[in-house]
Amino acid sequence: MLGPRATLVLGGARSGKSRFAEKLVEKSGLRKIYVATGAANDVEMADRISAHKHQRGPSWETIEEQINLKEVILRECRPDRTVLVDCLTLWLSNLFFADRDIGTESAQLCEALAGLKGPCVLVSNEVGMGIVPENRLSRSFRDAQGRLNQDMAQVCRQVVFVAAGLPLLLKPNTQPEIKV
Repeated sequence: MLGPRATLVLGGARSGKSRFAEKLVEKSGLRKIYVATGAANDVEMADRISAHKHQRGPSWETIEEQINLKEVILRECRPDRTVLVDCLTLWLSNLFFADRDIGTESAQLCEALAGLKGPCVLVSNEVGMGIVPENRLSRSFRDAQGRLNQDMAQVCRQVVFVAAGLPLLLKPNTQPEIKV
């Protein structure tokens, strides 16, 4: 079953995907909840997080959650608010380092999205468009990210790809069916 209120926003690094997702949430006119999956494990990341909070401004409520995304989504997605999860790539990285079962966690997230009570926008990096990484860990992560994005795209009602700040609607798609 599709998540009737879920939108997936994909793009590369610095593609404008987060900015697009934030504007999408702001247009909803609902209370804005930002679920941050990144952790300030070093000075550079702490600076990034601070800059993002400043950019969003005080009208956003921020919830920091690095692992238990399903629980936050089930608790926070309601008809009177829009939840923005930024981003699934950092969440996946957190799962890797916590030695969690990626397949199980992804399946639980898909299940949660299928029964949303309010709108949710999820941001994720498209990492499969570059070169094949030289080491096994990087290849494993790239593969897991690709599978996660595919799973999310299947369950979300809308999927948008952002490149150079420009959105391209992938789903639903009004193009004719592709046939052989």
